[in-house]
Amino acid sequence: MFSSYRELFQARGTRGFALAGLLARIPLPMTGIGIITMLAQIRGSYGLAGAVSATFVLTYALMSPQVSRLVDRYGQRRVLPAAAGLSVLGILLLLACSYWNTADWTLFVGAALAGFMPSMSAMVRARWTAIYRGKPQLQTAFSLETVLDEVTFIAGPPISVGLSVAVLPQAGPLAAAVLLAIGVFALVVQVSTEPPVEAASADGRDTESVFRIADVRLLTLLMIAMGVIVGTVDIVSVAFAEQMGSPAAASVVLSCYAIGSCVAGLVFGAMKLNTPLRKLLLLGGLATAATTLPLLLAGNIFGLSAAVLVAGLFFAPTMIVAMSLVERIVPESKLTEGMTWLLAGLNVGVAGGAAASGQVVDLMGAKAGFNVALCAGVGVLLVALWGYYRMRDRADQVSYSV
Repeated sequence: MFSSYRELFQARGTRGFALAGLLARIPLPMTGIGIITMLAQIRGSYGLAGAVSATFVLTYALMSPQVSRLVDRYGQRRVLPAAAGLSVLGILLLLACSYWNTADWTLFVGAALAGFMPSMSAMVRARWTAIYRGKPQLQTAFSLETVLDEVTFIAGPPISVGLSVAVLPQAGPLAAAVLLAIGVFALVVQVSTEPPVEAASADGRDTESVFRIADVRLLTLLMIAMGVIVGTVDIVSVAFAEQMGSPAAASVVLSCYAIGSCVAGLVFGAMKLNTPLRKLLLLGGLATAATTLPLLLAGNIFGLSAAVLVAGLFFAPTMIVAMSLVERIVPESKLTEGMTWLLAGLNVGVAGGAAASGQVVDLMGAKAGFNVALCAGVGVLLVALWGYYRMRDRADQVSYSV
């Protein structure tokens, strides 16, 4: 299995941009939780902390596709430093406002500016695509990137929280800002692997957003629904573990979810399949929906760990298929924007799922919160079914083969 991944790095420059991209994407999961931890300590209000963090997440979801759209037109080297610089400036403003205890509205301004953070996952995927477009290795590369996304979301929050609690309330977001600056710099100086910029079309159609493409909107909706499941599992697992009298066990539960997704992603990327992508999308949607049911049956920590492990098995493969479809749907000159819309949708879903399930937990108890995941699973299935029929004319000739 690992030979498939070793082959990826035989191309010149791949190790460098993969490492830089990994470093540059850690700040995203660090920043949101870092804002909450920082403001909860300084201002003593989880409501304010959550609202400021949500401002960052929503701004990121709205602006990251626009940043990627500019990248497609002008190149990573010209756009990423400016976008990352604006994001770092916003984080520093937020830290300064929290340190000097300025008015609450200033915190929201800083969070909004921080939300201009570019989607570094999409930037790295675009580089892989430039090297392996039309080749079996591209699907393996997408699998690797999905697993690395999972790794950053596993490692980022504990690092940020640990720094903010053990060192200084502002330490977590500050570390995120530093890592973003270093990671983006390390990526943009690697000009040999930067995707080429396509020449502007005479009719000006290349200035239109790929979000106008119905299939891109559909896949973004799919990722929102999948994100809701992830956000629900995060919040409800913590509440469930606390209800069981073992709050520390929440980390074990969440690790099981991440492990299931990572292992499945690695295995899926190494498999050799010849199946139309639309069929894989439908199977992934069906499996994702079905695996939300055991969450409602968990009666203890062990049962919940097993349930989320199974649920995680189908997250990464479904996301990989969605990314593969985008690579085929959107024009080559707009690939970065297309992938960013999906990643932005995932983040919106995670934030929405956490908020919705948190409300349900407060009103009805921990286990009831998993009903949000069940509803989102139904949504994933319906969107996948919709996509199956919409894409069959185009995708019948496109197989997933790695």
